[in-house]
Amino acid sequence: MPRSLLGRMLLLTLLVVLIAQGLSSLIWLAQLRASQVQGLRASASSLAHSMSASVSYFRSLPVAYRPMVLDQLRSMGGTRFFVSLNDKPLDMSVLPVTSRKQAVIEVVSEVLHERLGQGMEISVEFVSPDDLRIFNSGLKLDELPRSWAHYALTLEPLNPPVLVTQIRLDEGEWLYIASLLPEPYTGLEPQGLPRQQIGFIVLTTALLLLFIGLLVHWQSLPLKRLARTAREMSLGADVPPVAEAGGSEVVEVGRAFNAMRERISRYLTERSQLFSAISHDLRTPITRLRLRVELLEDEALQAKFSRDLDELELLVKGALQCVKDTDIHENIEPVDLNQVLEILAEPYLRDGRVTVEGKVLAPYQGKPLALRRCIGNLIDNAIKYGERAHLRIIDGPEAFVLQVDDQGPGVPEQRLEQVFEPHFRLAAQQQGYGLGLGIARNIAHSHGGEVSLLNLREGGLRVTLCLPRLME
Repeated sequence: MPRSLLGRMLLLTLLVVLIAQGLSSLIWLAQLRASQVQGLRASASSLAHSMSASVSYFRSLPVAYRPMVLDQLRSMGGTRFFVSLNDKPLDMSVLPVTSRKQAVIEVVSEVLHERLGQGMEISVEFVSPDDLRIFNSGLKLDELPRSWAHYALTLEPLNPPVLVTQIRLDEGEWLYIASLLPEPYTGLEPQGLPRQQIGFIVLTTALLLLFIGLLVHWQSLPLKRLARTAREMSLGADVPPVAEAGGSEVVEVGRAFNAMRERISRYLTERSQLFSAISHDLRTPITRLRLRVELLEDEALQAKFSRDLDELELLVKGALQCVKDTDIHENIEPVDLNQVLEILAEPYLRDGRVTVEGKVLAPYQGKPLALRRCIGNLIDNAIKYGERAHLRIIDGPEAFVLQVDDQGPGVPEQRLEQVFEPHFRLAAQQQGYGLGLGIARNIAHSHGGEVSLLNLREGGLRVTLCLPRLME
C-alpha cells in the first residue's frame, strides 16, 4: 500500500473505477449479446424464408429445366446463395456446435419444415470454407470459377463459417444451398469488448484519476503545511499561525491547531516567568538564612541548618538547571553533527578514552546548542561511570542513530527507566545533580527522537540516541 494520502486515494479510486467499469461492461456486454442473439435468430429466419422461396421455385420447374436455370444463375454471378443439384447429400467435416450455431440451425430447420412441409428431409450444417464441398465430385471452393461461388461464399480475409442446407427434392435429387449469414452476424461467434469501449474505459479512468489526484493534492497542501509547522513547533521554534485553507474539515483542523499553538505559547511564557520568579525569590531567603545560621552559637545546630540549606540550594539549582538545559530557545537550522561529535570527543581522544566509528552522511535539522548538550551529556556519563566510551554512528535518510557503549557496571534492569528521573543517581558518591540522562532524553523528545538504555552481554551499558530526520 502507498504511504501517502495521494497514493492511497489514487489506488482506491483506481480499484473502484475498475470494479465499476468491469461490472457495467459485463452488464452491457450481456445485454449486447442478448440483443445479438435475437438479431441473429431474426436474420436466420429471414434467410430461411429466402431459402424456402428458392426451393419452391426449383420444385415448380420441370426436372429437365433445373440444371439449365442453375447454369444461368452461375453465369450471372452475385447471387445470395450458391445452389447446386446433387444425386446424394455431400459428406463434409462440420464445425463444432456452439450455442449460436445451434440457434441458427434450429431456426432454419423450423422455418423450412414449416414452409416446405414437415415430411421434407432437410440437413442444416455449418462448414469451414476450407472443408466445403460443392458437387458430387467433391470439388473445393477454390477449384471453381470465382464468378460461380466466391462472391456469395467468401468474405476475405475473415473466412467465416458457411451455412450448408441440403434438401431432398426427389429420389436421387438433392438441392444444395450454401450461404453466409448477413452482417453483422457473419462471424457468428460473440466477440469481446469493442476497442472503442476499451478506449472509453481507459480514457474515463485516466481523467478520473487525474482529477482525483489534483483534488487530493490541492486538499493535502494545507495538511502538509500543518505537519511542517507542528514539526517546527515541537522543536521549540517560534512558528506563525497556519493558514486556515482547504475543505471545511481541514479548516477546522487548522483552527484547532492555531488555538493549541496559542495556548502552548502562553503556557511556555508563563512557565518561564514562573521559574524566573522562583529563582529570584528563593535565592534571597536562602542567603538570609545562611547569614542567620552563621550567628548561631551551637555548632551542632549550625551544622544541621547548613546541611539542610545545602540540600535546599542543591534542589533549587538542579530544578533551574533542568529547565534551562531542556527549554532552549533556538532556531532550527542544519547542524553538522560530525563537527559536534569531533568537538565533544576531542578532549578524550588523546588518552584513548573515546573512540568513534562511522560518519554522519548529511546535516541534521535541529537546535545546535541543544543537540550539543544532549550528546555531550551522553558522552560525559559514559566517561564518568564507564571510564571509556565507543561512539558508533548509524546514519540514513530516515534517522540519525548514535550508540554510546561504555565499560562500566551497567544499570540494573529494574532501574533502566528510573535513571532518567531528575536527581536519581546510582552512585551516590559521584558528584552532580543526576539530571544528565533526563536532560538528554528531553532534548531528544523535543526533536521527535528517543534515548534508550541496554545492558551489553559482554559488560557495559549501551545508550542509543535516535533522532528522526525531518521528512518534507
